[in-house]
Amino acid sequence: MTDVKARFVDRTGASGPALDLWPALIVPKEDIDHEIARLASLPPPDNGRRASLIVHPRAQEPGLGLAPGIRVTLEVLKPGERCAPIRHNSTQVNFCIQGRGYSVVAGQRIDFASYDVWNTPSMRTYWHVNDSADLQVRLTYSNAALLEKMNVHVVDEQPPEVCPAEAAARGSDDPARHSPFGTFRLTDAGAYLMPYEQLINPQAVESKPLHWPWQLVKAHLDKLEALGKSYVGRRLYLLFNPATGRTNGTTQNFFATMTIRPPHIVDRPHRHTSAAINYFFAGRGRSVVEGRTYEWKAGDLMLSAPGWGVHNHASGDEPVYELTVQDSPLNIAMESLLWQEDLKKPLAVLGAQRGFDTNRGAR
Repeated sequence: MTDVKARFVDRTGASGPALDLWPALIVPKEDIDHEIARLASLPPPDNGRRASLIVHPRAQEPGLGLAPGIRVTLEVLKPGERCAPIRHNSTQVNFCIQGRGYSVVAGQRIDFASYDVWNTPSMRTYWHVNDSADLQVRLTYSNAALLEKMNVHVVDEQPPEVCPAEAAARGSDDPARHSPFGTFRLTDAGAYLMPYEQLINPQAVESKPLHWPWQLVKAHLDKLEALGKSYVGRRLYLLFNPATGRTNGTTQNFFATMTIRPPHIVDRPHRHTSAAINYFFAGRGRSVVEGRTYEWKAGDLMLSAPGWGVHNHASGDEPVYELTVQDSPLNIAMESLLWQEDLKKPLAVLGAQRGFDTNRGAR
C-alpha cells in the first residue's frame, strides 16, 4: 500500500483568487411540471421516494446542488403512498408546492397543504405520507450538497422510527467526568482555555420540527402591502426558528422567507455572500443579476443570487408571492456573511458588525 502524502503549493506573494460566480438561472414551471409527470409515471420504488435533484450545470460531484452549498430536490408522492423512514445529519426546509398530506418528524405529525413550510432537524427520523386523492409535490432544500463536499454526509436508511429519549441521569455529578479547573480566562484581552470535558459536551440547544402554515403566514404577509412604494426594504417575513438564535434561521444552515411584492415594486440593487434561491408561486416579474435580466412567472424556480452577485427584483402587473432560501445562518456562524444593502454605501459583516436600517418606523 502506497503512503499518502500531502503536497506543498507555493503561494508566495500571490493574490487571492478572483470570484468565479455561478450564473443565475431559471428552472421554468414547464420543466418542473414535466419532471413531476415523469416521476409520477414511475413504478413505486422500494423506499417510496420518487425524487430528482435540481442541479446547476456548474455543479460537480460530490455535492450536486442548485447553488454550491444548497441542494434542491423535487419529490413526488402519488395518492395513498408513503416514504420509508430515513434520517441524516443534513437539515431540511420542506415546501409543498402541490397537493397536501402529512409528515412525521421525530414522532410529531405535521399536516401540510400547498405553500406550507416545515423543517427537518439533523438525525431526526422522518417520513412523508400522501393521504389525499391528489398528487403531492414538495421542494426540499438541504445542506446535503455541502456535507457531501466535506465527505461527512451520514445517511441512515434503516433508523428507529423515533429516537429514544436521553436517559435522565448521565452521571453528570461524577467528579471524574469534570476538570477541576473548568473554563478560565487566560489573558486580559479575553482569551480563554477550555478543558476537554467541556469541549465534547457543548451546551445542547433543542432543535424541534416546526410548521409554518401558508394561510397563517399570508394573513400577516399581506399587511406589508400597506408599506407603500416609498418603503426601501423588502416586504417579507423570516420563518424563524428560535433554536437558531442570533443567526436568524429556519434551520441552522438556511433561512426561508416569504415575500409579497405588490405590483410595480422595484428593489434597489444589493448583494450578499449568501446564495439565494427563489420559488415564485404567484405573479410574474423580472430580476437583474450581474447586469443580465431574467423574466420569471408563477411556478418558476430561480437561482437568483449567486454569492456576492449584484441583483435586484421587480414585480409586474399583479402581486408576487415567493419563498426564498438562503444560506445566511451558516455564513453568520462562519463570520463570512458580507452584505451590501446599498451599493453606494459600505458593506457590513452581518452578525459581527451592526447591520442596516430601513425607512420603516419602529414597531
